[in-house]
Amino acid sequence: MTTNRPVALVTGASSGIGKAAAAALAEAGFEVVGTSRNTSGLAPTPGVTMLDLDVTGAESATTVVKQVIERFGGIDVLVNNAGIGAAGAAEESSLAQDQRIIDVNVFGAIRMMKAVLPHMRGQGSGRIINLSSVVGLVPQPYMAMYAASKHAIEGYSESVDHEVREHGVRVLLVEPALTKTSFDANAVRSDLPLPVYAKQRGIFDQLVAELIKKGDDPSVVAKVIVTAATAPKPKQRYAAGPTASRVSVLRRIVPARAFDRQMRKLNQLPG
Repeated sequence: MTTNRPVALVTGASSGIGKAAAAALAEAGFEVVGTSRNTSGLAPTPGVTMLDLDVTGAESATTVVKQVIERFGGIDVLVNNAGIGAAGAAEESSLAQDQRIIDVNVFGAIRMMKAVLPHMRGQGSGRIINLSSVVGLVPQPYMAMYAASKHAIEGYSESVDHEVREHGVRVLLVEPALTKTSFDANAVRSDLPLPVYAKQRGIFDQLVAELIKKGDDPSVVAKVIVTAATAPKPKQRYAAGPTASRVSVLRRIVPARAFDRQMRKLNQLPG
């Protein structure tokens, strides 16, 4: 089976931003394959074929990419959305927990990129869209490992984009702020909590919950992903939503000391 439509592969498409992105790409005319660790029992999304994928396994990544190419004739867009959140002070998480977050958020995207790049280079075209975050630009307290994972995605994506652009392939970044998803509820909680951080951790958790309630709908981010996938001359980075756009601009123009003070005030940190 092949298709005359462009083909998009979206990881982490069972809910939230990934599900919204898969639906939006289908509506934009793409043949869409979404993935999740376990697709059994998921409600179908119109125009989206779902496949099981564990981004922490190289064999799983290469198998899914091969299946999509064989079934639809190619892959034109890869959206690396699969990831996990993390909350808690850096000192409160074990190294095993830290490694798990990096394995999913960073190496998960890298595995998918390595699986799809030979195909995209061979066909002389393709776009890889990596989901970053404003936390990849502006680190937040009590999110150190999540921030580290998104900073890694930022650097890796920009480096690879320089390497593959001459082969017709682009690696782009979409940077949302907090959205109305289950991010907070599903975030990994520190496995070694310490009383010394309990008060500030509680303040931060409440702040995040409030920001999520006021956050953008996943459809806002999905629309930006479609733009990144289809723009004739794509940008390297796309801030997704008004909050992300505002934070991105302020990070560039506000003096570092003033920005630091504002961050501590926002997070109710002393000093």
